[in-house]
Parts: sequence; C-alpha cells; structure tokens
Amino acid sequence: MDNNKQRFSLLLLEPGEIYFEDYSVILLPSKTLKRQDGRLKLCSKSIVFDPKDISKPIIKIAHKDCVHIEELPQNLKEKEEGNGGISIDCKQYITMLEGNIVAPFVFNHNAEKFQFVLNYANVDNCVAQISQLHRASTLPLVEQNTMLAAITFSRQSRTGFDSLWLEDLYETRVIETQGSKISPLVINPGHILLTDTALYYQPFNNVESQPVLKIRLADIGSVVKRRFLLQSVGLEVHCRDGSVPHLFLSLKTAKERDDLFDGIMSQSNVKLDDLQQEAVTLQWQHGVLTNFEYLTYLNSLADRTFNDLTQYPVFPWVVSDYSSKTLQIDAFKTYRNLQKPVGALNTDRLDKLKERYNEMPEPKFLYGSHYSTPGFVLFYLVRKYPHYMLCLQNGRFDHPDRMFNSIPDVWRNVLCNSSDFKELIPEFYDTSAEGDFLTNRYGINFGHRHDGSKVNHVILPPWASCPSDFVKKLREALESSYVSQNLHSWIDLIFGFKQTGEAAVKANNVFYHLCYEGSIDLASITDPAQRHALEIQIMEFGQIPKQVFKHPHPKRIIHSPMQHLLLDRAASETSGDSESVTILEKTASFQGHRDFVRSLRLIHNGEAVASVGNDGLLKVHSLVEDRLTHSVGLSATPLSSVVSLPGDHRFIVGSFDDSVVVYDVQFGRVLDKLVAHEDAVSCLAFCGNILVTGSWDCSVRVWKKLPIDEGEWTKIRSATALAAELDHDAQITCLAVSCNGEILVSGCEDGGIFVWNLEHCSLHLRLPGHEGAVAAMAVTEDACQLVSCGATDRTLKVFDLATGMLVCNKELNQGLRSIALVDQRLVIGGASGIIQVWDFRKVSMLQEIQAHTVPISALAVTEDCSVVVSGCEDGSIIVWRPTQK
Repeated sequence: MDNNKQRFSLLLLEPGEIYFEDYSVILLPSKTLKRQDGRLKLCSKSIVFDPKDISKPIIKIAHKDCVHIEELPQNLKEKEEGNGGISIDCKQYITMLEGNIVAPFVFNHNAEKFQFVLNYANVDNCVAQISQLHRASTLPLVEQNTMLAAITFSRQSRTGFDSLWLEDLYETRVIETQGSKISPLVINPGHILLTDTALYYQPFNNVESQPVLKIRLADIGSVVKRRFLLQSVGLEVHCRDGSVPHLFLSLKTAKERDDLFDGIMSQSNVKLDDLQQEAVTLQWQHGVLTNFEYLTYLNSLADRTFNDLTQYPVFPWVVSDYSSKTLQIDAFKTYRNLQKPVGALNTDRLDKLKERYNEMPEPKFLYGSHYSTPGFVLFYLVRKYPHYMLCLQNGRFDHPDRMFNSIPDVWRNVLCNSSDFKELIPEFYDTSAEGDFLTNRYGINFGHRHDGSKVNHVILPPWASCPSDFVKKLREALESSYVSQNLHSWIDLIFGFKQTGEAAVKANNVFYHLCYEGSIDLASITDPAQRHALEIQIMEFGQIPKQVFKHPHPKRIIHSPMQHLLLDRAASETSGDSESVTILEKTASFQGHRDFVRSLRLIHNGEAVASVGNDGLLKVHSLVEDRLTHSVGLSATPLSSVVSLPGDHRFIVGSFDDSVVVYDVQFGRVLDKLVAHEDAVSCLAFCGNILVTGSWDCSVRVWKKLPIDEGEWTKIRSATALAAELDHDAQITCLAVSCNGEILVSGCEDGGIFVWNLEHCSLHLRLPGHEGAVAAMAVTEDACQLVSCGATDRTLKVFDLATGMLVCNKELNQGLRSIALVDQRLVIGGASGIIQVWDFRKVSMLQEIQAHTVPISALAVTEDCSVVVSGCEDGSIIVWRPTQK
C-alpha cells in the first residue's frame, strides 16, 4: 500500500459512527507500549490513537470497553510537559494497519492502561466529553442511540459554515443547510452552502483531504437527484474538471434535497453539459452508443452510483462458457439466457425455490439474496479495495474458501447454489482498468484455502491469458450481436416493467420486500434503534434499481454490414474532425402558389417537383429547366396533399371539398374524382396499391386494390375499394405508412397518435403523442420507429413501433410543421421559417438554415438526399442541394 501520512479514515469506524474532533497527544510508555507522538480521535463510539510514526499500529478503544477514565495522576502531570492528560483503563482494544500494511484488525482481549498527554487541549473538557460518550455506551441500545443523537446534534448545531473559506467575501448566500457527504461505506455530515458562484461542503470534522470542498458553479457538468437508503434525499454533482470530480450529498428530507437542486439550477453560472439524455435510447438502438455505455447510463438513471455500495452499478453475466480454451464470440452456446434472471437459469434450482415460494406467507419472495449488495460488490473488489471489506466485516476478510478465488467457480456457484444469485459489476467489462481488480497487487495475505493453496490472484478461465485479456474478451462478448439482440430482455428485468408486480412474478423475478423502493418509509420511523436496524437490513438485502421503464424496452436495431459501412461513412462526413461536411445550399427558388403550399412531391428522381396549395392548383415545376411545366385548377377549395403514382405523371390529390382527385398531367385530364369523406380530406398516404385518406370528419379510410398500372384507369368505387374505416376522436392532421405497407400511423388534432396493422386494419398501439396537433410524421425505412413533431409543444419525438416506447423526446426552439426522413437524415421545417438537418442516428443537428421568413408548411426529399424542397405559407418554394465544404 502507499505510505499515506493520513492513515486514519472513517472506514476504521463502525458503520454510522461519527468522528467529532482530535487532539495532539503523546502516548506514554507502558509495559507493552512505547512512547509515541500522535493524534487522539474522539468518535461517537470509540477513541482512536493515530501515531505519527506510520509503521506503528493505529489503536482503537471502544467506549463500551472502557473501565475507568480520569485525568493523569499528579506525578505524571508534573513530570510531563503539556496541559496535563487523560488515563483510560480498558478491558480490550483493537490495533490496525501495523507496519502500514492492510491486514485484518488485531483484537487484543487483554486489559490495558493508555495514558495520553494533551499538548494543547483543555483536559477537563476532554475528560468530560469522553466520559459522556462512555456513559452513553453503557445504556440499552435504544437509549444509547438517543443520547448519541442528542450529543451529535448539540455539537454540530454549535458550529456554522466558516466564511473564511469563501472564495469571495461578497458572494451571495443562496442556501445554507446541513447534510452528509456519501462515499463507499461512509456517511460524513457537514455544512452545505450554495452561493451565487460556488457550492461548498464543509465537514464537521477534519477527516477529509480538504477542509472545505468547493465546486465552482461554472464547473458543474450535471446535477442528478439520487436515492439514498431507498429515500429520495440524495444529490450527485458531477464536475468537468477541478480537484472534486463529483460530490454525492444526502440531505435530511426530500424537500431539502429538492430545494438545493432547484437552488443550483436557478443560478446563472450553472451551464450544464448537453447530455442528450432525451435521445440516449435512440442512439443506443442505432449503434451510436455501445452496450457498455448504455448500461452505464441506465444505471445512473436508476440511481446506481459508484459512490454508494448499496446502489452500485449492476451489469449482467453474458458469457456462460468458462471452461473452453477458446471463447467463441459468435457461438450461441457461449452466452447466458438474458431473458431470465440469474436465479431462473437453472431449472432444477428454480423448481425448488418455487416450491418454497408457494408455501410462503405474504410478503413472498423467490430469492433470499439479491443480485447486488455491498457484500457482493466487495466480494469482487476486495483485492482493489481491501480496506472497504475490512470496514464492512468488522476488521476481517472473508474465509479464504468463500473469497473470490476463481471465475469458473463463481459462475458455477451462481448457477447452482440455492442462495447465490449475484450479477456482475462494471469492472468486468471496463477495458480501461485492464482487470486490475483480479490481481492481488498489494500482496495482501488473505490466508490459505482448504487444499493449502494461498489466496492470491483470481483464477481466470482457460480462454483468458491475463486479466486484461479476460476483460477485453468479456467486453467483446457484451458488444456481440447476440447480446445486442437480447439485452433489452435483461433491461426489462433489472430496470423495466418486469421488475415489479405480476410481470415480475411471471418472470420469476421476485426478491425480498425490503429490496423495493416504497416498501418502507424510513422518514416516518422515529425510533433510532428501529431505523438503524432497517438501514442495516436494506444494506444487507440489496436494493432494486429505481424503475426506469414501465413498458417493454425496445430492441437494438441490428444493421447489415453494408448499412454499418454507409452509416460510418456518413458519420465521418459529418464529424467535426473531417475535412469536409455535407451541408445544404440554396440552388433555386420560385413562387409556387398564391399562398400556402400544402404539400410537395419530388418526381422523376428529383428532376421535378409537384405541389398543391390553398389556391386549389396542382403544379409541376421542372428543376432541370427551372420552369413551370403544368398548372391545373382541381378545386375551388384548398388542396391538402399530393402523392404520385408509378410513372410520375399521375397524381392523387386530396381536397378540402371532401374529395380525392386522380389527375394525369401527361394527358391533361382528370382520371377520377371520389367523394372520400364527409368533411375535408386533410392528408393522404400511398404505398403499393393502397391509398389511405385522413379527414376532418375524424376518420381514416383505407382504399385497396387501386388500378395503379399504366393501363386504362378504372374508377375507384367505395363498394369494392374501401377496405376499412378507422374512427378517431379528433380531426386527422397527418398520416404515415411504412415502406413495406404493413404499418399505418395516424396523427390527430388533439395530439393522439395511433399505430395500425394495415393488413388487418386493427389498432396495434396508441401512443401518448403531443400537446396539441400532430404536425407531421414519418416511419423509418425498416419500420422500426416513428418520428413525429408538434407545432404547439415544439417537440420532436421518436417512438419504437414494436413496444410503443418513447425513445427520444427533444424540445426544439420553434414550432415544428413538417419533416422528411431519408437515409438517416432528418429534415425539419419550422414555424420560424428555419430548416434543420439532423443526423437521425446520433440525434445531433448538422445544419440550421433560415430558409424562409414565414412558417415552412411542406418538405420533400429524394431517396438519395440529393434534392430537398421546402414550401411555406406565402406560397414560395426553395430548392436545396447538398454540397461539400
């Protein structure tokens, strides 16, 4: 271990014990002790002597083990320099860190007299304080905790934040309160001060490396509300740089936590990082984020943090083969079934557990232990953080045979043992640390196993040559195609809808009731002893992560190798580090209609554009010759939408006069006119030989078997062509049909979105939609996702069409009117006349153009993104083409 001068830490105390203050002392010699300089630490349940010579052991004397406490005898007071001293007779004591080596604590069961000379402190005060704490230790547990709480409150309330530590004496104080800094196994109370320029934490003691932790508000990257001991009282602050990378605070109540959070967020100096949290799931689905990155994000979202061992991040076992000489990443047999919790992987064990479950009174549980507890985390990390294990287990390491000795053995135990259901921790997949938790790098003596072998480094599976190779291969397995296609099932169990309720019962995913949030309200328990006992139980049983998803989690979208190549190429084109970036430039503009362009359609591979508007005209403009080639009045009322039939010379047009018109521009004639609805036809969608019409009469009609071939047009008859009428509660504003013709989506004036199975014309999903009318929608080419936008709520939303989950919800700076999605490029037209081009895969904006001075009402994009056309409410149309810059 490193020879740190400050060896004392709160990890040497009992869980929950408070360290008050210390004194400069001299330990006088005795038959077993030599004269030593050091510090005497006064704590709520013990006295700790920390010698200046770091080769000497730290001595800890529990107050309950003290027999007699008094001032030094007169002869010693006269002999020694200083302010006098204190004499403590005890029946036993503990020594720690002898030779500055991390090792199990030594429990000395012999009586001993410790005599300390106080260099500066007042002897009377010191004796009185130690005697008071000693009296508390002799009381029954409930009374003892009550007295200690009163002593602690009295001492802490007499202090305030030391203003000398302010960066600027003229800082404005915003909030000053008390709370605790949380680190693994340690709760250290202190003052919390928020000013208009910084956040301060000043502990009541001097155990921290800095007397005051200061975070400048300008350095704060994120502020996250957390749970602590299943209560919503935690706040974690992450910094971009500085001496304090993060600070995890626990407040007394949820209100105090929320007040501090709101106070921080209201300061003008706070500029949080744009974490794109509203789009993380979408980015993971598209492969922008790795499985490791996404699981790290979900753990944080579910209140799992590296600062709290009771809520340490949890990762899955994904590999089940720990005996082969070679790990076959592409083989199905290599992997664990991610659809089942660990406890259900072995059917024989599960059957026995279910028998016990069925005979058990309420509240029932299937598994008596959890998949993540402080003990399990330190089981894996004992070689890296041995002092944590000594703290958790009262100064002892686990029995050598029960330690983390062999990865194959641990997997075998997890698979077969009736009380072992633990998952893994991030370190198993973190290649940056190279598996350092698997080696006994400090050379600690953990003892010998029953076969005489010494506990040293962790035994790896045959397919791993070293710890870094083991972690590297596990990471490859985590990012494999099999895991990518099945990880959503494990997410459902740990973070999702199978976490609780009937879904958890059906999935064999039921744990002890104290593991669940809301199972008990610690804040309502006034008995300190009962509260402490419940806190210990919560720590021992483990905690279920905060539930993040209420519905099934969507699958990851697995692209073909060619798609990956195209996406990677697109990413390189749009990255800030590349030499060129693809942007849109205006190449032409013309006045398309007298006012309000309602719909646009690019035809002839982008050589021409068809448009309809409020003037009742259908127009075709050649973009090659830059001239109007066709203009025909089809209605005395506005035309709402236009789609083209094969050949690009016949158009189906929706009209506000309740009809649908089929027009052939090549021969200049109306082929058909059908009264399609009882009110205005507001939108159209076309795919294959299916036409879908939406109307202000709150219905969507599906017309099948259209005569789309190049032969003679046969008029559409309602009796034969109308396949279904889909009723809604509000006017239909937009429609979208998937490329494969299987999915129809309808958007309404009231913000509702409905997903239909087009083959059976049955409702598949009802989505939450928008606040206000749905302005426009698009279905991705693979029919996996729906993109929608709202004019009123200014939000861009992406839904997974298999599960209905909202995977992206981004609020933009303008009301949205129209969208076009082609080849992972999303083009958005807004109420401010601005066009935005987004990388749909990364959910990042590539370009923003002030295209028009009035709202953009229509967009059209060719399949290869070579032409973009925008139309707006003043009737103008602009042509845009991509260029390299």
